[in-house]
Amino acid sequence: MKIHEYQAKEILKKFNVAVPKGRVANTPEEALEIAKEIGGEVWVVKAQIHAGGRGKAGGIKLAKSLEDVFEFTKQMIGMRLVTHQTGLEGRIVQKVLIEEGMNIEKEFYAGITLDRSTSKNVLMVSTEGGVEIEKVAEETPEKILKAYIEPSIGLQHYQVRKLVFGLGLEGEKFKNAVNFLLGLYNAYESTDASLAEINPLVVTKDGRVLALDAKMNFDDNSLYRHPEIVDLRDLNEEDPLEIEASKFNLNYIKLDGNVGCMVNGAGLAMATMDIIKLAGGEPANFLDVGGTARAETVEHGFRIILSDPNVKAILINIFGGIVRCDRVAQGVIEASKKVNVNVPIVIRLEGTNAIEANELLNNSGLNFLVASSLKDAAEKVTSVIKN
Repeated sequence: MKIHEYQAKEILKKFNVAVPKGRVANTPEEALEIAKEIGGEVWVVKAQIHAGGRGKAGGIKLAKSLEDVFEFTKQMIGMRLVTHQTGLEGRIVQKVLIEEGMNIEKEFYAGITLDRSTSKNVLMVSTEGGVEIEKVAEETPEKILKAYIEPSIGLQHYQVRKLVFGLGLEGEKFKNAVNFLLGLYNAYESTDASLAEINPLVVTKDGRVLALDAKMNFDDNSLYRHPEIVDLRDLNEEDPLEIEASKFNLNYIKLDGNVGCMVNGAGLAMATMDIIKLAGGEPANFLDVGGTARAETVEHGFRIILSDPNVKAILINIFGGIVRCDRVAQGVIEASKKVNVNVPIVIRLEGTNAIEANELLNNSGLNFLVASSLKDAAEKVTSVIKN
């Protein structure tokens, strides 16, 4: 689950992580009042959407007067902001964050996430603040300093000091940076976050260390422990089909292709999408219906896939391990009768009772294309689209 920058900063403040003074505004008038409360002569107006690259797209403006605060907010709210992370459809800006201007001396990067190759959380810092960390990792990986955290003992002070020393900080700035990173890790752990990223992490000329930007994502599996974080969910920032799928515990992600995919198991879903591309097709979605794939589950999956107007054919690829293939086949037949399926359906069932399942499909009287293998399924579905 993702949240907005201003929400992430509210969480960080609770863990004594320093952030600039600021509040979120929904109108130009509200933005003006917030700027007056903050005081000073310079403010930053920041569009709040779930995407990076806002500055390059015109979503972050430096206001040098109260009039600028009002005008920039007026321009941003309601605008469609298109960045490299939003895709061409962009995101409608609903609110802006008004913050105090910073007298910045240096910019750094700090981030925490799970390194799945080591099964450990990793705290990363870099002198290349303000730059996409993926670009730094590709072009100058030596500029990313890492500390791997043992789950049984947590982050150690010596690890943090070593990282801050690597950033070249000294004196009061060194101390403030150490406290900042310790607080950031505490926030990450305490909220069951999957990502906490500060880019840029800034050091001001008066020695303060603050999160100029903040991004936090959370492990969906842990949200039952954090109702206060669930309340931060902004449905306006999510794809409507993904929202609908979440109501039925379906793992759905919309893509740009024309082959609708319904698969049980995330790994099999990824493999299915790969082989569709190898066959010359383009997957329209990732849809993992889970281990049971009951008739009701299949029906909801059909409705969600068919809500995408780009879908020209559907590939159902189910492995019967926990679930029996004949029950899946019966579920597909029942769901197809209830849902107005107006595109070709290719089905590949393998595993427990696969032979009986294929007989059910062939004798159903419905227009299914039954595949003998995953390769055969991918070739069949791409063929029907081309024809």
